[in-house]
Amino acid sequence: MPTFVGMTVSQVAGKLAPTNRLRYKLKSEKVETMDVSRPAKSAMEIEVIRKATWRLLPFLMLAYFIAFVDRVNSGFAALQMNNDIGLTQAAFGLGAGLFYISYVLCEVPSNLVLEKVGARLWIARIMVTWGLVSMLMALVVGPWSFYAVRLLLGAAEAGFFPGVILYLTYWFPAEYRGRIVAMFMVSIPVSSLIGSPISALLLQTDGWLGLHGWQWMFILEAVPAILMGIACLFVLPNGPAQARWLSPEQRTWLTEKLGRRRGWPAPRRT
Repeated sequence: MPTFVGMTVSQVAGKLAPTNRLRYKLKSEKVETMDVSRPAKSAMEIEVIRKATWRLLPFLMLAYFIAFVDRVNSGFAALQMNNDIGLTQAAFGLGAGLFYISYVLCEVPSNLVLEKVGARLWIARIMVTWGLVSMLMALVVGPWSFYAVRLLLGAAEAGFFPGVILYLTYWFPAEYRGRIVAMFMVSIPVSSLIGSPISALLLQTDGWLGLHGWQWMFILEAVPAILMGIACLFVLPNGPAQARWLSPEQRTWLTEKLGRRRGWPAPRRT
């Protein structure tokens, strides 16, 4: 290792110049050897991914938007509900937390069932069930009924988010999944941005047909979940082999690209 004791600045710079040039040369050679261009995407790949994205992602984003609104609307209802049914802040906090206990316990079993019965039927079941249970929130009359419905709501909604993430792996190769999931997750901030003023507006329906505003909020915000659940039966194929909006060649390409890991039957050529 060179020593620089007693040397001037210009002498030190002159001594280091060859070393710096060697480092620059090695770095340049390393960059050149690592500059490997990625293979260009085929027209088939671009078209299939585009179709899958536009056919599935907007619908799933809307479904998750509704799910998140139904999950947090009890916080808005508390402005009126707690006083109407005699719910203390501690009781409300306990009930709000009970949702996540049943939600976590039922997530894995829900995904196992989804794998067996198919995404179309199971995601539809989840959405219709949580919509109906969310409507039951309008009937709570005290702490214990509030606890019970919150537990049921967590169990009903469990499996939707992980189920959708699993479902996306049926359609998108690994190199696309990070981007697709990120786009799907945009539903969370959008639900806060749009859902909050909607919930606040529905609270102003207090007195309609003898119901409180918070009851109307639970009822009306549950209806879209039920309708979306029914729509799932017509919009979501179980996998690429059942996608009528893909040509036979496109179904074959996507199934082979994903390696048929899910045990899908090979699409028939026509």
